[in-house]
Amino acid sequence: MSSRVQELLEMLYTMINEAWGIPLGAEKCVIDRDKALDLIDEIKAQFPNELAEARRLVEARAEFISNAKREAETIRKSAEERARQLVEEQEVIKAAKARANELISNAEQSANELKRAANEYVDDAMRRTEEALAAALEEMRQTRSRFRSAAGSRNRTGKEHDTGRIDIPMDI
Repeated sequence: MSSRVQELLEMLYTMINEAWGIPLGAEKCVIDRDKALDLIDEIKAQFPNELAEARRLVEARAEFISNAKREAETIRKSAEERARQLVEEQEVIKAAKARANELISNAEQSANELKRAANEYVDDAMRRTEEALAAALEEMRQTRSRFRSAAGSRNRTGKEHDTGRIDIPMDI
């Protein structure tokens, strides 16, 4: 209530409180009727203004609460959407990590298989080279042996060429 209504009610209260009591009527008193009615009329005149002000305040309060609820709902929905996005991002990240781990595992397995195959190939190539070299060495030894025996038999026959060279048989 406005201060004017409060002031008028205080004046009415004071008037009644200070009124003269009636003999043998402990709860009754004498007040100036016109003055009391004037105060009551003035209070009644102020009530529409007070009620209109109170209604405006109640409506403003209701609108404020409604706006606050809408804003809170908007914030809640936004937070839920952001949380959903974060969860989706986490799921995408987890899936990407799992896929990356799978690809790394497959690549490591493929690398190991390629390494094993390369080692086998190199070992086989070295074995064949070693065999070819052993065969060539053996052929070289045989050729040398034949050369020595051919050279030795010519030296024993006493035939040497003028050039000092030894003839090598072509059937080697």
